[in-house]
Amino acid sequence: MSKPKASPLLFFFGAVVIIALVSFFGPEEKALGANVRIVYLHGAWVLTAEIAFMLAAAAGVLGLLAHFVSTLAAREDGFHNWSRALGLTGIVFWLTYLPLSLVAMRTNWNGLFLAEPRFRLALTFAIVGVLLQAGLWVFSNKLLTSAANVAFIIVLRAIFATAANVMHPPPSPIFNSGNYAIIGFFVGLNILTWLAAYFLTRWLLRFEK
Repeated sequence: MSKPKASPLLFFFGAVVIIALVSFFGPEEKALGANVRIVYLHGAWVLTAEIAFMLAAAAGVLGLLAHFVSTLAAREDGFHNWSRALGLTGIVFWLTYLPLSLVAMRTNWNGLFLAEPRFRLALTFAIVGVLLQAGLWVFSNKLLTSAANVAFIIVLRAIFATAANVMHPPPSPIFNSGNYAIIGFFVGLNILTWLAAYFLTRWLLRFEK
């Protein structure tokens, strides 16, 4: 008798534990010292959320295209299923990024600046995103879900592109630091976080029909 396969959710939580442990060994930064490690983590977390939203939109576009192109019709459901699962993964990472952002504010700037433009927008999109995904889950219309995931990331990126930068100075302070230890660590942390997102998405796909 074959052994039952481990749930992707178990691998997801295992990856999260590894990410938390690895984060403690991130290189310190001259101005922020060891407190910069929470900045690395919060940066990787929000980037993963955005990548999940983008992939949800890409899968959604393919699903919508497959609805009208006969040669892709056999894969339509698969594209829609990935779009829904990736959209949900994006929301999970976006929601959990918010408390990480608060911790980063508290440890590095000795207070909570809740009126910070990008944090305020992030909170707004978290609320909208949760309500949107909940509504899409209730209606369970694959075409609508894919179209909504496409619209969500377009609106999110358009609004954030014009948002003021207060605690998020552009361009990327990490990739423009010239410190390859910091850059390498941050890239590695992102890869681990993408892996965690993949496991979560695989688990969510189990609920698709």
